[in-house]
Amino acid sequence: MRPKHLIFGLTFPAIIVLDVVTKRWALSALAGQSSELFGGLVPLTLAFNKGAAFGMRIGDDSRWFFVPVTIIALLLLSALYRQAAERDFLRIASISLVVSGAVGNLVDRVRWDRGVVDFLGPIDLVFWDFPIFNVADMAITCGAILLAVSFWLEEHQGTDTDPPAIVEESTDQPTPQE
Repeated sequence: MRPKHLIFGLTFPAIIVLDVVTKRWALSALAGQSSELFGGLVPLTLAFNKGAAFGMRIGDDSRWFFVPVTIIALLLLSALYRQAAERDFLRIASISLVVSGAVGNLVDRVRWDRGVVDFLGPIDLVFWDFPIFNVADMAITCGAILLAVSFWLEEHQGTDTDPPAIVEESTDQPTPQE
């Protein structure tokens, strides 16, 4: 199996299974109550997000906006995946994470009108409460950051960071014979 397909083939099912299992757990264990992890550092609160990241919504039932947008994004990501070099592990891993997370949340949007199941958070950052999220959201976020790094590295690959060498020209000119 080609390394490109191996990375995707391991990442995609791992994220999807983890996302589905944790969402099912949240639906049963957190219905009507909250809990916490790590001594209260990470609250566990069941929530249904009908919008996009951070609850951004477009109208009352924005899922019918986000379903086609997600499908278009998946098509663009598949084109990036096909164009990625066989051993561009950072690019392949980042695309695999984003695709996995997008599909995980897409399943929730399609299967019911309640929204995407979120359950981690809100996390108190003192200056701001970080919104409630899920495993798919973590995959999308980490993958997007890694994809940006991958593009940045590609753009700067071969860029010489050292200043150009100064070539001294010889000032020795033949003197006229006397």
